[in-house]
Amino acid sequence: MRNRISLNKGWTFCGPDRTTTAVDVPHTWNAIDGQDGGNDYWRGSCTYTRSFDRPDFDPATQVVYLEFQGVNASADVTLNGKEVIHHDGGYSTFRADITALLADKNDLTVVADNSKNDRVYPQKADFTFYGGIYRDVDLIVVSKDHFDMDHFGGPGLKVTPTVDGKDGKVQVESWTNVEKPSVTVTLTDAQGKVVASGEGTDVTLTIPKVHLWDGVEDPYLYTATLQLKKNGKAVDEISCRFGVRSFRVDPKEGFFLNGRKYPLHGVSRHQDRKGIGNALTKEMHKEDMDLIREIGANTIRLAHYQHDQYFYDLCDEYGMIVWAEIPYISEHMPNGRENTISQMKELITQNYNHASIVCWGVSNEITISTKDKADMLDNHRVLNDLCHEMDKTRPTTLACYAMCGPFNKVAHLTDLVSWNLYLGWYVPGLFLNDLWIDFFHLCYPNRCLGYSEYGCEAMPNLHSSKPHRGDHTEEYQAIYHEFMLKCFERHPYMWSTHVWNMFDFAADARDQGGEPGMNHKGLVTFDRKIKKDAFYAYKAYWSKEPFVHICGKRFADRTEAETTVKVYSNQPEVSLYKDGQLVETKRGEKVFEFRVSLDPETRFEAKAGACTDSAVLHKVDTPNPDYVMKGKSSNSANWV
Repeated sequence: MRNRISLNKGWTFCGPDRTTTAVDVPHTWNAIDGQDGGNDYWRGSCTYTRSFDRPDFDPATQVVYLEFQGVNASADVTLNGKEVIHHDGGYSTFRADITALLADKNDLTVVADNSKNDRVYPQKADFTFYGGIYRDVDLIVVSKDHFDMDHFGGPGLKVTPTVDGKDGKVQVESWTNVEKPSVTVTLTDAQGKVVASGEGTDVTLTIPKVHLWDGVEDPYLYTATLQLKKNGKAVDEISCRFGVRSFRVDPKEGFFLNGRKYPLHGVSRHQDRKGIGNALTKEMHKEDMDLIREIGANTIRLAHYQHDQYFYDLCDEYGMIVWAEIPYISEHMPNGRENTISQMKELITQNYNHASIVCWGVSNEITISTKDKADMLDNHRVLNDLCHEMDKTRPTTLACYAMCGPFNKVAHLTDLVSWNLYLGWYVPGLFLNDLWIDFFHLCYPNRCLGYSEYGCEAMPNLHSSKPHRGDHTEEYQAIYHEFMLKCFERHPYMWSTHVWNMFDFAADARDQGGEPGMNHKGLVTFDRKIKKDAFYAYKAYWSKEPFVHICGKRFADRTEAETTVKVYSNQPEVSLYKDGQLVETKRGEKVFEFRVSLDPETRFEAKAGACTDSAVLHKVDTPNPDYVMKGKSSNSANWV
């Protein structure tokens, strides 16, 4: 009923050097310089232009909207020389009715601007702010009488499901541009069978014996379809999928889904890639989700901004519990208050119907460099109240900076709180994690506590038989995460834990690990080609898919005559073979270590049930120099 026409192809881009090139969108101009270090990537205004023919529509009964799903960070759009819309905020959808401006031949101009300012977030953070039109652009032909398309880029409907015994109660609200609209609502199950129907712009329907959306085990989705009718004929139609579920968070027992304890263990995710920046394709989003599913995570913190709608859809489909947030980050800007409000309104309006989302993130590490603390606290209160006003079903949360102490007022503004702590990486002492968690819980036993970030840097080419904090080796990262997995088992009351990060990502201000411009805390490399050993530690703890993995394959050259071969598996028993001969069989949990002698070349094979993995190690006389960081990029300090 609506006709969506892609405008992704055939743009002309005028870049930082003011030369023009032909591009398709999604596109960013910082795909290279935003990833090479030096904190000197180009930030400013660039121009995109393209022409398009007047779309096929009936001006008497239809209108045409122009939709952008993401332009970073501000956008000024003109059509045929006339201003269409200005938008601040690089991570959300915005639209404009362009019907009155259309000609037979149309010239569209978009000025995208990621320059430094004091009013549009983010401006200071540990990731690259890629400029450009980096998500889809569409024309949408729709009836003059239609469901709302002008309210903060939203879908025009709001679905609020609740569990009532064995039934589901589903409130469906909708908004139109018609004075007295006639709206029909139909709910269908995953097979397309009608399970409930009604009429009205605010109707509550019952789904008998409802099939619950039940996390990664059973992410069951229904569909709500709404039709706007005129003289008995449908003139517009919209739909969305939704899941019926209940959840609650307990400060002493953690997270509950559908009445049962459901510990949240997962990862954080940034939306960029090597040589591509944030201009991801659907296939890339899907690959990210497949890797997150492989590790066995059941929750994702989508940092530090609104992500692509396609990725939220994947979270719904695969049962991920999601923390969604706005980029109110690192430094409070007094002139940015309105931007935090508009970005939060867009986040909630555009994402309210996603079953996967359970909380709204208000800010991240806001105390890093905030001068006006009173204004910052007031800004938080405004956002917290706004979230509760717009969504009475989900709690608010925020992520505190490590130096933000347990007694800081910021830590007690939202319904839930989590901390970004890197104890054992930026400061010595992995044991400090236990002490910190215990101390906070002792002081605030009725406050829900989580870890929103924890992790350490690792380069898959750096190795050591004596790994230590700050060496950026794959071996220390594995030791760090083994400890954290056990630490969280000792504190089952934590409401969620999120590894920082699932993937390496670009942070142009960094110069670490021998590769400037990158944050290497990912469990998977920036190009998604290498799963670091720590990836398999999490898979051993979280995944039900049988597997066995020999660690240290990339640490192939070793000087010691006797070495440790570490194996990760979720199976109860692992056997290690050396050149075809059984070395030892061990029973245990998750982590298995074997002491073995090395020959000039030795082939090892690990077997766990039907699963096998192999590695070839070499006894060498001198250490491999490629395993040690070189040059100035050996700094392990935090970006701040």
